[in-house]
Amino acid sequence: MKFSITIDRDEDGVWIAECPAIPGCVSQGVTKDEAMTNIVEAIGLCLEVRAEQGLPLTIETRQIEVAL
Repeated sequence: MKFSITIDRDEDGVWIAECPAIPGCVSQGVTKDEAMTNIVEAIGLCLEVRAEQGLPLTIETRQIEVAL
C-alpha cells in the first residue's frame, strides 16, 4: 500500500512525520531519514491495531485547490 505523509521540523529541530489517512499515526526522528523509517513502522502498527479493533483502516483524504 502507498500512503502520503507529511514531514516537518519542530521548534527543537526534531523531524515529525504524520500519515493523514490514518488518524493518530505520527512518528518522529532526529534526522529526516530516521523520521521516514519510523513512520513506515508506525503505519504498519497503526493498520494492525485498527484491523484488530474492527476500525476502518484509513479515512478519506483529498487534495483541493485554494486560491490565494
